[in-house]
Amino acid sequence: MTEEDARTSGIEVAVVSGLSGAGRSTAAKCLEDLGWFVVDNLPPELISTMVELGAQARGAITKVAVVMDVRSRAFTDDLASVIKDLDARGYKPRVLFLEATDAVLIRRFEQVRRGHPMQADGRLIDGITAERALLAPLREEADLLLDTSALSVHDLRSKIEDAFGTEASSQTRVTVLSFGYKYGLPMDSDLVMDVRFLPNPFWIPELRDHSGLDGDVRNYVLTQEGAEEFLDRYHELLGLIGAGYKREGKRYLTLAVGCTGGKHRSVAISEELAARLSKEDGMAVKVVHRDLGRE
Repeated sequence: MTEEDARTSGIEVAVVSGLSGAGRSTAAKCLEDLGWFVVDNLPPELISTMVELGAQARGAITKVAVVMDVRSRAFTDDLASVIKDLDARGYKPRVLFLEATDAVLIRRFEQVRRGHPMQADGRLIDGITAERALLAPLREEADLLLDTSALSVHDLRSKIEDAFGTEASSQTRVTVLSFGYKYGLPMDSDLVMDVRFLPNPFWIPELRDHSGLDGDVRNYVLTQEGAEEFLDRYHELLGLIGAGYKREGKRYLTLAVGCTGGKHRSVAISEELAARLSKEDGMAVKVVHRDLGRE
């Protein structure tokens, strides 16, 4: 690939490194959630090849993140050369470096009862000190330096989302799923609401054969006493829950709405609830009618 091809490939490249125990695994998972193709502990000499393959994937891969640590031989020299090579090719890699204080790192290693990868026969602090010295040159070249000593997992995710996410990738993806209780509860639902307190259109002869997607059935369901108030209150509650999920790093939410057969009430309520949620900032909403047409 020529330098001009690299600049027009549209692929983003990030290198994630830092001290052992400082949060590389959390950073990698967060980047995956943001839509990055993440490769952990790839030998430095293969990074350029990985990026080249990603650039040739015809849009299937647009963001590549490589997580590196001292398990790689010739770590600092090879990685520095690779970063310079990628920069020369026009990829402009962003380097994220994670660190923490010695005291915090020692506590984290002791909590998981694991030794440091550079500890050998020495003490835990010896391994941390050796790694800190080895990574010092890379730390100086980092585009983003994060000290995770006082950060919770959720705080770290938030900082990475701010640095590497887009508006679309940071959205909460909500699935509103209608279902019929007689076919069983959806096993993957996070929240379940029961709308069987509303009159059933099944007992209205002219509505029985239609579904909640039909205007007449929808109007019948939504104009029943308590329907509008229920939607208003539940929508407000979901605003609080959604904000909390986002703070906790949860990006996927399945809301199950059930009636007897999953044809009338649950379908109409699901469609209306999804329409309201779609107007909220930071939410990508889709509707699935699990049992519609099953009868």
